[in-house]
Amino acid sequence: LDTALKTLKLSSADSTSDSVESCLDCLLKALAHNNVEASEKIQEMGVLPMMPSLLATQNSCTPKVANIIAELAKNEFMRSPCVEAGLIPPLVQLLNCKDQEVLLQTGRALGNICYDSHTLQAQLISMGVIPTLVKLLGVHAQNTALTEMCLIAFGNLAELESSKEQFASTNIAEELVRLFRKQVEHEKKEMIFEVLAPLAENDAIKLQLVEAGLVECLLDVVGQTVDSDREEDVAQLKTASDLMVLLLLGDESMQKLFEGGKGSVFQRVLSWVPSNNHQLQLAGALAIANFARNDGNCIHMVDTGIVQMLLELLDRHVEEGNVTVQHAALSALRNLAIPVVNKSKMLSAGVADVVLKFLQSEMPPVQFKLLGTLRMLIDTQADAADQLGTNCKLVERLVEWCEAKDHAGVMGESNRLLSALIRHSKSKEVVGTVIQCGGVKHLVTMATSEHMIMQNEALVALGLIAALDLDSAEKDFVGATLVQVLHKLLTEEKSAPEIKYNSMILICSVMGSEPLHKEVQSLAFIDVVSKLRSHENKTVAHQASLTEQRLTAQS
Repeated sequence: LDTALKTLKLSSADSTSDSVESCLDCLLKALAHNNVEASEKIQEMGVLPMMPSLLATQNSCTPKVANIIAELAKNEFMRSPCVEAGLIPPLVQLLNCKDQEVLLQTGRALGNICYDSHTLQAQLISMGVIPTLVKLLGVHAQNTALTEMCLIAFGNLAELESSKEQFASTNIAEELVRLFRKQVEHEKKEMIFEVLAPLAENDAIKLQLVEAGLVECLLDVVGQTVDSDREEDVAQLKTASDLMVLLLLGDESMQKLFEGGKGSVFQRVLSWVPSNNHQLQLAGALAIANFARNDGNCIHMVDTGIVQMLLELLDRHVEEGNVTVQHAALSALRNLAIPVVNKSKMLSAGVADVVLKFLQSEMPPVQFKLLGTLRMLIDTQADAADQLGTNCKLVERLVEWCEAKDHAGVMGESNRLLSALIRHSKSKEVVGTVIQCGGVKHLVTMATSEHMIMQNEALVALGLIAALDLDSAEKDFVGATLVQVLHKLLTEEKSAPEIKYNSMILICSVMGSEPLHKEVQSLAFIDVVSKLRSHENKTVAHQASLTEQRLTAQS
């Protein structure tokens, strides 16, 4: 090795000479024998800076030089020296040559140098390697080693957000789908899946993949693996069905596959829900949730009996059920319940009753979706809000979850559902149940939320409590320092006009209680409200005048 390195250093850049070629052969042998030691020696002898000139002239030595660089860059300590020696530009240039061995070794060299470095990978992207590699994949599809090199490169580059736009401007979707169709071996399909998953996160590429026929390939994979217990088939079923769900996250790709609810793909995915395979049940429910992202789709699906399918699926998972399936089915029901016309239909179908079976779940993701589904269902539905709001078990559980400080989502949704039960029922019985179960203090806390929509929902619910049953709520209002909270909301500049308006309405509502009235007087609310008479929002200013008159009259 010593002799070869010295000879190489003394050689001219004329890399066709036999001496250079024999030196390169010696380097490759040494690297094969002991890569680390040979790499250190090559770096010590200062041969790396010679490599760009050896790469510049394409001849029989070129693939050997690229191979040496690929072997050197297997070692992490050699990657920076390779970059500093200026090897990346001439290697990128070589990707345009027609020699398949040169292309293979060049791809390996670039892949190893840039391995695990987002900075270097981003540099390759900016140098335009993506369109070049996609073209190579199309031209050399018969060369297995080159194809695999391209796939590995795509897998690494696709992780970078900056690559997605470049990929979207090529015919990568067609090339990958064409390649996928040809594969028989599990490992090869897996390699393509590893490229497809990060690429399919981009909406433009989602649509390209759908148009290139990927969905049909995925359905074929599902059909071939669904009844198999082999580990690799189970893994492939999961990958294919997960990728299918990912494609449906794009609005255009989803709508293309929905085809007004008549699409064959849509129908095939629906058939997954009643299957006995948990992975397919999960993917089917998630697919429905993704299709249910606009009112038209939701209305069509509710009218064609999909709700019943989801309820039957949930019923199969009540006792020690699969949590991910529960979560997915509840997500789908929540989305379907968004259009106003669907709410009464879903309530009539018994959705609330089935959802309530999961009230004892200890899994926060299931709790979160359960709460969201019920909240969507009762929106504008007074009878349903009344029925659920007088269900002591439900209200007790909501009050319990209002204290779930480890799970902010569950805590927020519990508060919002508690408020919604009161706001949509406007029922004294519901208010009585909430007071009895200890929910008032949570609504007062909710009024101090950082989210304006939650503050407003809390204030409206508290206003209804005060209007419908002030006597019963009086003690809780005092204990939760309601008046002090309202004082803060009215004096804080950042409070939105709606918050100030509803806070004043609530102040007027609690004046019928002696202890609360005293607190209002002691905090000089008249002065606070008086200042709001000149508020830029006319509705707030008008309410301030009315509130001031009320406070003055009652003082």
